[in-house]
Amino acid sequence: MKKTRQQKIIEIIENRAIETQEELAEALKAEGYEVTQSTVSRDIRQLKLTKVTSSEGKQRYSVVHKEKANLGDRYIRVFREGFVSMEEAQNILVIRTVSGMAMAVAAAIDAMQFPEVVGCIAGDDTIMAAIKTVEDTYGIMEKLRQYLE
Repeated sequence: MKKTRQQKIIEIIENRAIETQEELAEALKAEGYEVTQSTVSRDIRQLKLTKVTSSEGKQRYSVVHKEKANLGDRYIRVFREGFVSMEEAQNILVIRTVSGMAMAVAAAIDAMQFPEVVGCIAGDDTIMAAIKTVEDTYGIMEKLRQYLE
């Protein structure tokens, strides 16, 4: 039951812009699944769903691609250990790192293979990441924050 429900969740969020757990619960109920908010919350955690910014500027649930979910622990560790802060400047994401770590953190970001990231330039303690759009910049910032948790 759980497996089929979680497969249905993936199907729903891939075909519809679902912004909240309540919307997801309603969509599941419409498909014949009796769920509570806590069940939906647990499923979201277990499926490692993330929120991304849509082209309309709204947040929606999305499936983390398998290659991102299986991203090497080494890259995540490098990113976490080197990261200091980030700030957006239109479609440029400026990331501050521990001194001497910018190249390693930029390599980790490149390994994450975000389609929104056009490329990164790294100095000693600063990375400038070119992002496709301003909206995508906010989405990337949210995704990177999740790796810090």
